[in-house]
Amino acid sequence: MKHTIIAAAALLASASSAFAATEFGNFTPLTSSAGPIAVNGAGEATPLTLGNSNWTQKTLADRATQNTVLPGSNSGSWDMITANETGPQAGRYLFMPFEAGSGGVQRIDLWDSNYATRTTTIVAPGTSGFVSGDASRWTPWGSYLTGEESWGAGSSKGRLFEVTNATTATTNGGTLVQHSILPRVSHEGLAFDKSNALYFVDELNGGSIYKYVSANPNATNGHDYFAAGQTFVLRVGAGGQFEGNNGPAITGAASWIAITQANGSAIAGVSTVLNDGTIDGRATADHASILGTGYNRPEDLEIQTLADGRELVYFATTDSDTNANTTDGRSRIYHLHAPTGELELFADSSTIDLATGLAVGGGLRNADNLAIDAEGTIYIIEDRDGGVDDDIWYAKDINKDGDLNDAGEGLARWASNGTQASELTGLYFSKTNPNVAYVNVQHPASGNDRLIEISAVP
Repeated sequence: MKHTIIAAAALLASASSAFAATEFGNFTPLTSSAGPIAVNGAGEATPLTLGNSNWTQKTLADRATQNTVLPGSNSGSWDMITANETGPQAGRYLFMPFEAGSGGVQRIDLWDSNYATRTTTIVAPGTSGFVSGDASRWTPWGSYLTGEESWGAGSSKGRLFEVTNATTATTNGGTLVQHSILPRVSHEGLAFDKSNALYFVDELNGGSIYKYVSANPNATNGHDYFAAGQTFVLRVGAGGQFEGNNGPAITGAASWIAITQANGSAIAGVSTVLNDGTIDGRATADHASILGTGYNRPEDLEIQTLADGRELVYFATTDSDTNANTTDGRSRIYHLHAPTGELELFADSSTIDLATGLAVGGGLRNADNLAIDAEGTIYIIEDRDGGVDDDIWYAKDINKDGDLNDAGEGLARWASNGTQASELTGLYFSKTNPNVAYVNVQHPASGNDRLIEISAVP
């Protein structure tokens, strides 16, 4: 975007005042990815190459310890992270699901200095047939949401779950409640906007973006929030597009098209109703009267609030491409202007790499998770191979106007993962300490998933 110097300066000043200061933007962009560290070696405890040598990292929890303390309690593949962001002792606990054939949920007590006792599995692997736990979000009423990244014809999965006693549950004592009003999809990202609408995605080559609007958005519990409400799918332009891996970005004017009634029930002749009475969100989005826009594996969601109060809903499409050639880059990050419905491209392989001044190209591939720090900066976490090219990218949007086109803006490799056969998942910035972040090392060759804490203040 082009701005006059006066307008840009004013916007920067107002944007800066809207966010808390953090040192995570004080780094030198990495010029390459981390090389491999020894499988099961001591280096797995501190596996990250960081953009600032003064930052520190340490392991807060690992799967092997949990299965030693309580055998069979931890099925691994630790995924997205959130904290108890509201209520008594806010920020004390971290939560994450297991993206495994037997899904579960664990809680880490950051106030517990005892490494062996700070982590508790609160939902035992396989409870209620839970599989492929991926999504992770704290609710406005003070509980924990997760969902299954598993859906397809004939499946019984694709479900959204709430743990209603996440902060108080003892071992395997979490109360896992399915909220079947949400149409079934392959869940990854979840995000609430300031009106408490819930955004979610269908993680599929051709998957859509959805929004659930509760009839009781200020409910004080999940039962009331999910008792009635309407689900919509995002349609860009005339709809029905498939982003694919050999075509342009899909942007422009977008609208939300209802795929359920206002109370959450099926729209006759439109909603695809399953044998158990729930709605297939994927099939319904493809109905000829709906034509939801299909993206190439939409993954995580994050919402950024601009200085003027407008919200941008970001999402990543991990397999999108212009030429089906991953070596010169793959994936896109979009954002939707929530008030106007305008969908724009935020970053892709043509975005400037701040380490080189050239297009990032093949340096950016398979964007998966997104995160946002205390200053409102967006981070992009790749689904690549640790020890080869698994990186976290810092999206430097100096004036917080929702693009990376201004002078000095672009992408910078912020951290890189050396643990072999793993990927980084769930980057999460503390809401109580702007200089602390957490990230999981998922499914490493050693089998020992880890939670890593990063501190920008040594």
